[in-house]
Amino acid sequence: MSSIFTKIVQGEIPCYKIAEDENFLAFLDVNPNAKGHTLCIPKQEIDKIFDLEDDLFLGLMQFSKKIAIALEKTIPCKRIGMSVIGLEVPHAHVHLIPLNEMNEMRFQDKVTLTKEEFEAIAKLVQANL
Repeated sequence: MSSIFTKIVQGEIPCYKIAEDENFLAFLDVNPNAKGHTLCIPKQEIDKIFDLEDDLFLGLMQFSKKIAIALEKTIPCKRIGMSVIGLEVPHAHVHLIPLNEMNEMRFQDKVTLTKEEFEAIAKLVQANL
């Protein structure tokens, strides 16, 4: 069965897309720790990040770095945190989270955004890529 991320890649489930190339997709997390919380995924469904072939792993890191730089230009924050947990969805993914305090990396406190706020953030980050 396809993961929710594969369904997003295939267009079966909508997302607030930040960027995409032939191998990777970045989109806003709909249950964010902080405003601008973004997920970067390989389009190929592979459960664990360390099961990625070296070129795909390195490509995901390069893609994530590009997104993180754009996020930092867009969302006021002290830095962009990166986390790879992988228990929530069986599809390798990187969390990029604009940070002003450590609690924003704990995946406990969430922020609520409207559809319009998600769309506006996506457009602003895209403009900074």
